[in-house]
Amino acid sequence: MKTDVLIIGGSAAGLVAAMTAKSCNPEKGITVIRKEEIVMIPCGIPYIFGSVMTSDKNILPDTGLIKMGVKIIVDEVITINKKEKNCQTKKGEVIEYEKLIIATGSNPIKPTWLKGKDLKNVFVIPKDKEYLDYFHKQLENLQKIVIIGAGFIGIEVADELNKIGKDVTVVEILPRILGTAFDEIVASEAEQCLLDRGVKVNKGIGIKEILGSDKTEEVLLNNGETLKADAVILSLGYVPNVELAKKAGLALNEFGFIEVDQYRRTGEADIFAIGDCSEKRDFATGKLSKTMLASTACAEARVAAMNLCKLSTVKTFRGTIGIYFTAIGDTAFGVAGLNKEMAIKEGFDVVTGSFTGIDRHPGKLDDSHKQMVKLIVAKDNGLILGGEVVGGTSTGELTNVIGFMIQNNMTVNDVIVSQIGTHPMLTASPAGYPLIKAAEIVAKALKG
Repeated sequence: MKTDVLIIGGSAAGLVAAMTAKSCNPEKGITVIRKEEIVMIPCGIPYIFGSVMTSDKNILPDTGLIKMGVKIIVDEVITINKKEKNCQTKKGEVIEYEKLIIATGSNPIKPTWLKGKDLKNVFVIPKDKEYLDYFHKQLENLQKIVIIGAGFIGIEVADELNKIGKDVTVVEILPRILGTAFDEIVASEAEQCLLDRGVKVNKGIGIKEILGSDKTEEVLLNNGETLKADAVILSLGYVPNVELAKKAGLALNEFGFIEVDQYRRTGEADIFAIGDCSEKRDFATGKLSKTMLASTACAEARVAAMNLCKLSTVKTFRGTIGIYFTAIGDTAFGVAGLNKEMAIKEGFDVVTGSFTGIDRHPGKLDDSHKQMVKLIVAKDNGLILGGEVVGGTSTGELTNVIGFMIQNNMTVNDVIVSQIGTHPMLTASPAGYPLIKAAEIVAKALKG
């Protein structure tokens, strides 16, 4: 068969690329080929264990693609022929394309060195519905759960399993949970939330081995301590799924991601790569980055799809900002860009300022929550390099606003003179809006 645009991979990046490509080029034939019959919402996976209790309530629907006229093929591409501009599938079909977008995602890390990793009841967290359903079913009769890794997915799964009465322990080799994203104060508050809810946390300790005869029984830590474990969940991050691209001869960078330019083009002009499998560069430093986020993948997908037929210098991907947030109970934690430690490590001279207020006015409203905003600002010009937020349900959107500010090179003075809308039931007071108050504090510090 022939198609104008072939997209390999149907998760967040592939879906957005297909919809954007069809929207920008309605006359073109757009085809998505993916291995999965049913696609999971990536960020919702931890919540199938407690909040929604089934993967059936965490599905990316195909309705939008089908209505737009995008063709979906459930199969697996096994080879890409760059010269002939075609792909061969596992079922034996050959698909010819004019433009190709690779969105093959990533795979969970399962370290080769870890003895006991293949015991029964040792799990990883992929985006595979069949595996997740099996994993979920197996956990029903298992009580003591040890989670290795306290990044976002690790703590979210921990909190969800704790909700349904599991005895959960998190083991993290770094000195604090969420340590690569948040500064010490915010990470400590997040940890206290976990502890208050009943999750046990072991920090600054690595795992040496998983013990058991045929199934997991204990986890041996680097300090010699053992933890009883009916199940072990490895949440150690993800690696780009690039075997197909590598076999096709596409260049990979030193971290193993497919090399791309600001339009998401590979070294082959008609082949693009997006999402977890593709190269990232930090927005502030330009350095290669290992950031993998569905939100970043969707931004890359839009850029690639808009540049398929004609390049636009204003429709580029200028680097990943790294915008993360999560919630533990009714407290949410968000970060965009560089935290103070990262900024100093990179060589920036920074000033920081924070303000804590209430996200409703008056603060006596039933659903009000404290709201803390911290800004990290370049000392020489007041440019916003990063920000952190602790608050209630508005934390995610407020963190996104900080991301917009970073991407649009706003200074602290730009924030102070920004106009905002407020409402007692929806926002903090305009007289004490934490984002603007934090900017005022930084501006004062910049004046010395």
